[in-house]
This record gives sequence, C-alpha cells and structure tokens, in this order.
Amino acid sequence: MMQQTLTAADATKRLLSWYDRHHRDLPWRISPSMAASGVLADPYHIWLSEVMLQQTTVQAVKPYFHKFLSLWPRVTDLAAADTEEVMKAWAGLGYYARARNLKKCAESVERDHGGIFPDTEEGLKSLPGIGDYTAAAVAAIAFNRRSAVLDGNVERVISRLHAIETPLPSAKPQMRGLVAEMTPSERPGDFAQAMMDLGATICTPKRPACALCPINERCLALRTADPETFPRKAARKEKPIRVGAAFVAVKPDGAVYLQKRAETGLLGGMTEVPGTAWTARIDGDTSISAQPFAAAWEACGTITHVFTHFELRLSIYRANVANENKTGNGWWEPLASLEAQALPTVMKKAIAQALPHAFKGGRPAQ
Repeated sequence: MMQQTLTAADATKRLLSWYDRHHRDLPWRISPSMAASGVLADPYHIWLSEVMLQQTTVQAVKPYFHKFLSLWPRVTDLAAADTEEVMKAWAGLGYYARARNLKKCAESVERDHGGIFPDTEEGLKSLPGIGDYTAAAVAAIAFNRRSAVLDGNVERVISRLHAIETPLPSAKPQMRGLVAEMTPSERPGDFAQAMMDLGATICTPKRPACALCPINERCLALRTADPETFPRKAARKEKPIRVGAAFVAVKPDGAVYLQKRAETGLLGGMTEVPGTAWTARIDGDTSISAQPFAAAWEACGTITHVFTHFELRLSIYRANVANENKTGNGWWEPLASLEAQALPTVMKKAIAQALPHAFKGGRPAQ
C-alpha cells in the first residue's frame, strides 16, 4: 500500500514543476516562463475566457475567444459595442444570460472603474455577472492574488486527493478550504492553472492516468477507493420534457421570418422564429392552430433540444409565403445572412428542420 509521504506543500511544489513542463498552450494564457519574468496575464482576456468556459469546452471556446478579440480588442471596446452584435457573436455558445452579463460587466468596468478591472476578489465580485469562481480565477491568474480557484476540474482533483465523501454541491465549501490550504503565496495563478490542467489532462472523469500524476502519492482515493467514483454527486432528477411549436415562414427569395425574444427570461434578447409559449415549467401549444399568421402551414417533423433543467420537443411547421406578413417585432432575413443572426442552437435546429440547407455547416448538432 502506498504511504502518504507527500506533504501539502511538497505536493504544491511538484504540481508547479509539472505545470512548468506540461502546461496547456491556451490563447488567453501566458506561459510559466513569462509569468516568472513578471509578465501578468491580461485581465480582460482571463475574464472573457472564464465566462466563455462556463459549461463549455476549451475547444468550443477558442474560436469564440478569437472572434471577440478581433471585434472588441479591449474591454472598453466591448463596453461600447452594440448589444445585438454581442449576442450575434455569442450565438452558439449557449447559456445566453452570460452574454448579457458580459456586456453589462464591460460597461461597469468602463463606467465605474475607468476601463480597468478591479484587482481583488471582492472588487471583481461587485461587477455584474461575476461570482465566486470567476472572481477568484481572475484575481489569481491576472493579478497574482492568493485566491482559491475551484472549477469542475479542480473539484475532481481535490475530491480525489482527500476522498471527500460529501456529494456536490454540498462539498464545495470543504473543497474550497482545502484548495486554499494548498494555494501558495508565490505563483497562485500558475497553481490555479496547474490544478485545472491536471484535472483536464490526467485526473480526468473517466480512466484517469494516475500513474502519470505528479501528486499521486497524496491521493487518498487512489489508495483506498476508486478515483473514478469521485467527486461524489447527489442523485440526478430526471429532466422534465416540455413541448411547443415553431413556425418557419419562407419567401420566394429564401428570406426567413424572424423576430426577437423578450429581453428577460430564457434565451432573452435572442432571435427566433415565431413559436408557442413554452417555458421550463409549462408546455406550449403544438398544433398548427397556433400559427403566427394565416398561411399554408405544413408539418415537417419535430426537433429535440436539451436545456440545463429540461428537454424541449418542438413541432416544426413551414409555410411558403408570397406577401410581407408580419407580426410583432419581426422582419424578413435573407438566407445569405441567416447564419450571422443571434440565433440560439434550438432555433437553428428548428430552421434546419424546415430548411435543411439553411446553414453552411449543415444541421446543428442534436
């Protein structure tokens, strides 16, 4: 049986040494050698990437990160941007409240802080849309503050190191305390990123490469249990299924009828095709009688989209129209510019069901 001979301080040193050699090369990150020479990461880059990375993979985020920087190189540029343009650039990343808060946060940094991010956790948490995790990550990585950074990767590492039996999310305070104990006064930003990289590349959810882990001597789960079973999680409730309908109207020139959703609520401020009033809690009408305006509507199947808290099944109807029927705040969008609109994935699926060749990349992933 392995003996736990590695102290917390030694584990931290080993982890930083491993990070120096094996860190991931990410577009928002500065290398350990640059950090050692006194170079600090750009707070705007770290904040932007951390907001994008919530509930999203690194590979999915990279092109969005580059797109945002090309459009708005500085936080002051983002603050001055048109909200609709920000929503368009965000479309496809999901969790659209993040995009709205992103814009509000940039405006607050510009208006209340002279375009400069606060350099403490408390100051960062005073900004719109920044919670405990993002504040700690930006404080540690961009400002070298000794902050305990706890994301999903770090939760997995720390839960295995200590074989924490308390399930998530109840275990978060305990985990944060243990991460705080390990976080060094020197290089806290590199330590936070090292923990993230360890969880992403070695201490993975399935089949962790424990033999390659630089701190496996300290891992209680490896000595006494099955690391794959950590972190413990409370039993998941089955997601409810909601239903509704979406109506795709098309003119002879290929233009599609679109409208804007209300600013508040699910998918707030995004673009959509007309549909029925479904929510996470109630079903919408699925029948053709719910049509937004009179036309020769035809059923063309259903689509399914999974949100965080529920599954949505939409009945899709299509109509070819020759006139300028409009309802509410709608408009006719040319097919050529359809992909550039602030359409959430569920709406792209609805349009693709009615118009299989509407998007250059084919049907959105189910």
